[in-house]
Amino acid sequence: MSKNLTSRSEDYSKWYNELVVKADLAESSGVRGCMVIKPYGYAIWEKMQAELDRMFKETGHTNAYFPIFIPKSYFEAEEKNAEGFAKECAVVTHYRLKTDPNEKGKLIVDPEAKLEEELIVRPTSESIIWSTYKNWIQSYRDLPILINQWANVVRWEMRTRLFLRTAEFLWQEGHTAHATKEEAIEESERMMNVYANFVENFMAVPVIRGFKTETERFAGADETYCIEAMMQDGKALQAGTSHFLGQNFAKAFDVKYATKDGKQEYVWASSWGVSTRLMGALIMTHSDDNGLVLPPNLAPIQVVIVPIYKGAAQLESVRERISPLMEALRKQGISVKFDDRDTQSPGFKFHEYELKGVPVRLAVGQRDLENNTFEVARRDTLTKETVSGDDIIAHIAQLLKEIQENLYKRALAYRDSHITEVNSYEEFKELLETKGGFFAAHWDGTAETEAKIKEETKATIRCIPLDAKEESGVCMYSGKPSNKRVLFAKAY
Repeated sequence: MSKNLTSRSEDYSKWYNELVVKADLAESSGVRGCMVIKPYGYAIWEKMQAELDRMFKETGHTNAYFPIFIPKSYFEAEEKNAEGFAKECAVVTHYRLKTDPNEKGKLIVDPEAKLEEELIVRPTSESIIWSTYKNWIQSYRDLPILINQWANVVRWEMRTRLFLRTAEFLWQEGHTAHATKEEAIEESERMMNVYANFVENFMAVPVIRGFKTETERFAGADETYCIEAMMQDGKALQAGTSHFLGQNFAKAFDVKYATKDGKQEYVWASSWGVSTRLMGALIMTHSDDNGLVLPPNLAPIQVVIVPIYKGAAQLESVRERISPLMEALRKQGISVKFDDRDTQSPGFKFHEYELKGVPVRLAVGQRDLENNTFEVARRDTLTKETVSGDDIIAHIAQLLKEIQENLYKRALAYRDSHITEVNSYEEFKELLETKGGFFAAHWDGTAETEAKIKEETKATIRCIPLDAKEESGVCMYSGKPSNKRVLFAKAY
């Protein structure tokens, strides 16, 4: 199998697009801006889903499902939310087609089937969910409500890239209702930390926890918490967001509850979500010019065994040898594949599994059978070693842990070497083009300065880090006073 990937140094964007397609993760579809997630790509997403779902349930959340269609009037109810998403909405205006009387085999929209009220195809679900919560919440006894849904959303993007930005994508969205402001803020922070835990421990991607500036906040939120990651080309990627919504949606939909002493109060809210964009983060953080590199915790196939043989008898002797090994690995929860296809050579298979990022590859031939050994190759370092059959099970289990840790450490070292403190705007502009990464700089806190920097450099304030130190300084752009540094970067 010929990989023939463009190298990252030559054209990072082209490398990414080629890798997604050649590693069999996804492809463009017949619908402009929408993707087909192929079985191998979907298997990775399913592993992400399973881990996140477990973490949500461990923190007290349950799953539900709400309609994909949202009446326009619901959407208009929360003004900032409607304004924030208006340009990205797909709208249903009719409910029926009919055959064209003038052209055989063609269909036209039936003008008599116009909806009384247009329906928005879900770009996010706050409005439909809060119109429902109104019926569910009467008293403090009904709170909190902690719900998540796994769904698809549509945001009509004009410039799309597989996984990173598509018109339709898969995600989860949590929507919670609380009796107090403190509880809702605590929930927002908890979910930011759940995301950070998942992204660091399963995806092996280091993140910076912080909150967004007012300009970059979710439309309709009082505060947006975020986790920001750094890709290998020095651009940032928002890996998850959690929003403290205050009472904005409760007021928009008149959702009140009776307190213990009988007073009527508006409910407090949070919402939070991650999407198939995480697939893009996973690919761009770890992969190399040979193909995909997957952390073992999310790899659909953790170990692949390639037999090297001549004829059916030799294949059978290899199969007998590795059957107990496969059973032992599976008992330890390690996913393993035995590739006995006779249509492809061992060399082809080695290239294929390297391209697909399988963490550990074993090769077994006649000499290995005689010597009771295995050739073990690891994907992250592209190194090989010979391991005794007596030690192989413990060796693989340890190797998978090592690969997971190594990928995280490698990404962390890269990220940390790309956080630069800058004090002058000239220095910032120069390093933004030559080095990339996160730039810790003083900012005067105004939307005007933020907008001017974005307009002139395409860099945005990715986050105000939660652990930002209080220090007096001056804004690199305006020279006005500032009390902490924020992180700027170009981003996906």
